[in-house]
Amino acid sequence: MKSSSHHKMCWSQALLTSWALLLVQLLCLEAVPISMDKTKVKEPEKTPEEPPANVDTGLHYDRYLREVIDFLEKDQHFREKLHNTDMEDIKQGKLAKELDFVSHHVRTKLDELKRQEVNRLRTLIKAKQDLEGGNDIAVDHQALLKQFEYLNHMNPHTFEVDDLDRLIKSATNDLENYDKERHDEFKKYEMMKEHDRREHLKTLDEDERKKEEEHYEEMRKKHADHPKVNHPGSHNQLKEVWEEADGLDPEDFDPKTFFNLHDTNGDGFFDEQELEALFTKELEKIYDPTNEEDDMVEMEEERLRMREHVMNEVDSNKDRLVSLDEFLVATKKKEFLEPDSWETLEQNQAYTDEEMREFEEHLAQQEQDLNLKAVDLQKQRDELERQQEQLNAQKVELQQAVEHMERLKSQKVEPPPEVHVEGNAFPEIHAVENQLHLEQLAPEAPQDTLQEHHEQQNEVLTQHGLPQTHQDLPPGHQEAAQGQHNLP
Repeated sequence: MKSSSHHKMCWSQALLTSWALLLVQLLCLEAVPISMDKTKVKEPEKTPEEPPANVDTGLHYDRYLREVIDFLEKDQHFREKLHNTDMEDIKQGKLAKELDFVSHHVRTKLDELKRQEVNRLRTLIKAKQDLEGGNDIAVDHQALLKQFEYLNHMNPHTFEVDDLDRLIKSATNDLENYDKERHDEFKKYEMMKEHDRREHLKTLDEDERKKEEEHYEEMRKKHADHPKVNHPGSHNQLKEVWEEADGLDPEDFDPKTFFNLHDTNGDGFFDEQELEALFTKELEKIYDPTNEEDDMVEMEEERLRMREHVMNEVDSNKDRLVSLDEFLVATKKKEFLEPDSWETLEQNQAYTDEEMREFEEHLAQQEQDLNLKAVDLQKQRDELERQQEQLNAQKVELQQAVEHMERLKSQKVEPPPEVHVEGNAFPEIHAVENQLHLEQLAPEAPQDTLQEHHEQQNEVLTQHGLPQTHQDLPPGHQEAAQGQHNLP
């Protein structure tokens, strides 16, 4: 079945290798000699020897790990101790104690590597703080270094026994958990794919839903209809690789020669990648990237299951490597010649009904939380828009006030002075208003009316101790008023 477009997963072809694999690849002097029938196998052309390519472990301290190993490999004493130390002892830290006996120049270089690694981590921590907006906050780098367990953060300057011990244990633990994490990711992927299918069915009417279900069952049956899959690591499975991939006569199958042919880096061990490469022919029986019913994510999970099974059966010392001796011992077991049938993924559902129920409940809770957050964000948005409208209104009012002031300034209008008397003040503007009012009345009002109004005005002025005025009268009436004023 093809993967959902919303949940496309990228699976790296390069798999993690263990600490033991890294040590052995870099420190072994030569591969285990293999006797070969030169009449059956072409002798490869001699090429200049090159160190085997190292696969990235995927650990965030991969580069540091490799550099430490590279320099330890240069010390003869440490190299000899490695060859004489059991893998379990390496994991328990016994090898780390030999660090005290390595040469001075190696220790000096290891000190430099550690200082560089500490500085790299500090840079990463600062970058993370900056991204999270905490660039104004004082950062205690020494305290934050505690999260990197493969380093002794109490001493950031020199590489000590504790550093090597931490590095070995961290790498071993991280790599042992890697397969479990991949299985968990695959389980979530499968449950999400089933969840999406169910949600899609809810959007269809009855007829469309029936057609979709029929198509789904048809694809499942089509995917399950494939040639028999050989038991991984069995005689039949390896002999099929010998014949189809290597182009050799199946009747001349030889385990030792087979091991040499597929130990591609020539280190005398099958690592995880080399083992998984042996299952390609079996996987091609089940999966085709051009088929709608075949999911390539499921193919990689099937490859992982096959490799784990062979490791559990063959890797007797549990160092995540298959030596020639371990391989030859396994080829003599009854299980190698008469294995049980292999159950593929379609026969082993990755999750239980209970796990699916819990997964969907978790998704429903996440959706509810997101909806609540969406409602809260909408309220915040509405409030911001309301505040923005208020600011815009205030801006308009301010702009109008500024424009009004500019108009007054351009007209050069100055406020008239006030006339102050004891107890009262009469702005001259009142007199101006009265004059304008009289001028408006002058053309139409009779002389008696104007005279009466003028007398009332003078009476008010007299009461307030102000001199009487005749200028309020219109032209032609001021002389009459003056003559009236001079009468005895």
